[in-house]
Amino acid sequence: MGTARIALLCCLNSKIWSLNYPAASLRHLSMHQKRNPTPALLRWALVFAVAMPWLEAAAQEPPAPLEQSTLKPATSPKALFESDAALIKFNLVTLMRTLRDSRHEGWVLAAYPDPKTSRPLIGAGFSLDVEARAHPQSDPLNPSEFIEPSSAQLWQAAGLDPARLERILEQFDNNLKKWNKKTYRKKIKANRLPPDVTDSEAMELLHVSALQAINNARAYCRQFDQLSAAQQMALTQLVYQMGVNLEEFAQFLGLLNNSGPVLQNASLSNQTDSSQTEHWKAVQQSLIESQWARRYSTRAIAVIAMFDPNYAENPKAAEKQVQAVLRPPKKRQRKKTRVETAQASNPKSNTGKTAH
Repeated sequence: MGTARIALLCCLNSKIWSLNYPAASLRHLSMHQKRNPTPALLRWALVFAVAMPWLEAAAQEPPAPLEQSTLKPATSPKALFESDAALIKFNLVTLMRTLRDSRHEGWVLAAYPDPKTSRPLIGAGFSLDVEARAHPQSDPLNPSEFIEPSSAQLWQAAGLDPARLERILEQFDNNLKKWNKKTYRKKIKANRLPPDVTDSEAMELLHVSALQAINNARAYCRQFDQLSAAQQMALTQLVYQMGVNLEEFAQFLGLLNNSGPVLQNASLSNQTDSSQTEHWKAVQQSLIESQWARRYSTRAIAVIAMFDPNYAENPKAAEKQVQAVLRPPKKRQRKKTRVETAQASNPKSNTGKTAH
């Protein structure tokens, strides 16, 4: 299964985005198409970035006899784009459903401000104004490359009109100037803003973002394909939420890649292997001690528990174990106002007042 390596010129920052494509798929491309990737071509980019490890492994195996082959060629790039679920152990639909849950990203069809940065999000936390960036692979033992396209490129890969994205961003900026972040989010929670995208369009954005997260999860973990389904999904969720900021979790990534063996189908392995058990406990503990886990405790409990090799046997038990050791964030004490203080020091001040 021969492959040819080409460079797609990303429109922003003049970065060169190198991706693998089957040679046959390139014969019909003009020079203009190679230099100016279309939304369909961007879809191919995400698919092959996720698919390449599987394709290269398949190339090492002798082809099956023609009469025994049940594989059929994809009828369109869209069809191949939707076949990526076969390349991972977990169910992609389950991941997307989880990300839509209010305990994780939530689901909002109007642009809304990020609670921390105030930058625009939509759907299941899809960032609307991220620039394309370089993200070099620092692990010499990991052949997978990171993909960090811009929001506009992912928007087009989802089949949406770029001009429409510009209008949404302009309206968002105008709204943010009129309201503060707190008022904006109150309006979103009360469903007082018209939707900027349809439910199906938001699903397409979530789909391409999930594919990108899968690719980058593999780039973060050199043994991603040997992780259990739950562990793959947990790492993909971390990448989806944090993006390039996951690089700051040096201890977690170091343990994930270097400390102890990572066994094939870890959830089904011999659990009497103490080194295997201790390895994953250390991986979990590195996340439990993070500020991320304390700030997003509900979400963190669900994600960290999935790194437990026994998770598939009893997810609830795995979550309870994490919950038992995860310290919740400290609650801030509300300061008493001057009026409350004055009333407390002079209880007679309420004399003669009647309740209404």
